[in-house]
Amino acid sequence: LSVCHPFFRRSSWPTKNLILAGNFNMTNTQELNDSLIAMGQHPIFATDTQALLEKVGFQLDEAHDNLYRYLRDEGHTNDEIAERILTGIDLPKVFRKSAESWDGGYALIGAIGNGDSFILRDPLGIRPAFYFEDEEVFASASERAPLMTIFDKHLDDIHEVPPGNIIVVKKSGEVIKEVFRDPAPEPTQCSFERIYFSRGNDADIYRERKALGAGLCEQIMTSIGRDLENTVISFVPNTSEVAYFGVLEELRLIRRREVKEQILEAAAKGELDAAKLDDLVLRNWPRGEKIAHKDQKLRTFISTEDSRNEMASHVYDVTYGIVTPEDNLVCVDDSIVRGTTLRKSVLKILSSLNPKKIIIASTAPQIRYPDCYGIDMSELGKFIAFEAAIALLKEKGKKDLIGEVYRKCVDSEKGSAPSTVNYVQEIYKPFSDEEISAKIATLVYPRDVAWKGKLEVIYQTVENLQRALPRHKGDWYFTGNYPSPGGYGVVNRAFINYYEKATGRSY
Repeated sequence: LSVCHPFFRRSSWPTKNLILAGNFNMTNTQELNDSLIAMGQHPIFATDTQALLEKVGFQLDEAHDNLYRYLRDEGHTNDEIAERILTGIDLPKVFRKSAESWDGGYALIGAIGNGDSFILRDPLGIRPAFYFEDEEVFASASERAPLMTIFDKHLDDIHEVPPGNIIVVKKSGEVIKEVFRDPAPEPTQCSFERIYFSRGNDADIYRERKALGAGLCEQIMTSIGRDLENTVISFVPNTSEVAYFGVLEELRLIRRREVKEQILEAAAKGELDAAKLDDLVLRNWPRGEKIAHKDQKLRTFISTEDSRNEMASHVYDVTYGIVTPEDNLVCVDDSIVRGTTLRKSVLKILSSLNPKKIIIASTAPQIRYPDCYGIDMSELGKFIAFEAAIALLKEKGKKDLIGEVYRKCVDSEKGSAPSTVNYVQEIYKPFSDEEISAKIATLVYPRDVAWKGKLEVIYQTVENLQRALPRHKGDWYFTGNYPSPGGYGVVNRAFINYYEKATGRSY
C-alpha cells in the first residue's frame, strides 16, 4: 500500500493520535466534507484524504470520550481510566460509523497512538489487499507476491482481506477480524489492476495475463491472413511481456491443430512423405522476437501530464535487421488509454523497420469511461476510444447526439437522487467495436514518417476479458457499468467537463 499523505491527529491522549495511509479514491468527497462541516469540523482541503482522516478522527474522538465517560461514571480512578482507554478502543466500531457514507474504492492501513494498527478494504473489494500472520509477524500489502518474497512464504500462507472487513492488530498481539461494512453480494474487484498495475510474478496474475494474450489470437490470425510465416510477433515492454507469451503459446496451439488436420488429410490421400511433413511442420510457424526495447524504467501511463509527451517520444528503441518489408509486425500491448505513447513513440519507431503492416494488439478492451476508485483516469476527452467515437459522430452527421447527452448529464446532476444511468454509453452506441478500433488506427497513424504501410489496432473483447479474469468483475472503464452510485455521477460529470471544456478531475 502506497502512502497517500499521512496525517496525524495529536492530543494529550495517545489513543486520539491517528495515522492513515492507503490506496483509495472517493467519489463523494464533497458530500463527505459537507457532512464534516455539519458536525462542526473545519476541513481545510477539499480532498478525500482529509475527508477520511477527519471522519475517522471524529469517530475516534467520540469513542474515546464515550469510553471515558462510561468508566468515570462506573467509579474508576483516573489511573484506571487511562489504562482501560489504552486497551479498550473498539476500532471496528470506529470504522463502522466512519464509513457509513463512503462511496469509492479503498484499502487503508493505519495505527492509533496506543500501538493498535489496522487494515481494511472497501465492501466492493475494488482495491486489493493481502496479509499473512504467524506467531511473530502480521504483515499486509496491496499485492501478494511481495509478501511471499520478503517473508519467504508460500501461496497458501497469504490471504486476501475480505471485502468490507477490518483486521486490527492490538498492541498486545491479539488479532481481531470483523466486518465493518456489509460486503457486496457480488464483489467488483478492479480488473485493470490485474492487466497493468500489479506485478506479473504473482501466480494468478501471470496466468491471467497469458490468458488475455491468448484471447487476442483469433483476431490476430484474421488480421494477418493466417500468414504466420511472414509475421513477427513482439510486444511493447514491459507489462505486456507475459501476455506476449500467452499469444505465442496459443498461436502454436492453433497451428498444431491446423497441422494435425493437414497431416491426416495428406495421409488419407496417400500424399504424406518426408518432404510433405517438413513443409507442414516447419513452415508457417509463429515467430517471436524482441523488437521494441524500453530505454527508461518509466511508466508513461502514470507520469505527469506535462512531461508525458516529451518522455513518450524518447522511451523506446527497436531491434534492427529482423523485420523485412514483406513481414507483418504484431506488437502486443497491455492497454491503450490515451494513445499518446503509440502516437509519439511506439509507432514512429516501429514504422522505421518498414513492415508491410503493423498490428497493435491490446490485451485490455477499449477504455471508454473514467475510473474513480483508485486509478486516476477521469478526463474523457483524453481517451483515444472516446476521441474516436466523437470523430465518428461528426463524420456520420450525428453531432447532435453530443449535445443531447450533455443535456441528459446536466439534468441527472439536478435530480434529487443520485443517477444510476451512464448517459455517455449513448456516445458509443451507434458504432461497433470494430468501427471504433478502425478509427483509432487512423488517429494514431504516424503521419510524419516515410512509412506508408497499413496499421490495424486490435482490442480484447469484453467477453474474453471476463473469461481470463473470472474473479475480477470490475470492468466499468470498458463497459460503463459502475458498481456504486458515485461512479455514475463521475462519468456524467466527466462528460459535462468535456463538453464545457473544463479540465481536471471529475470527482
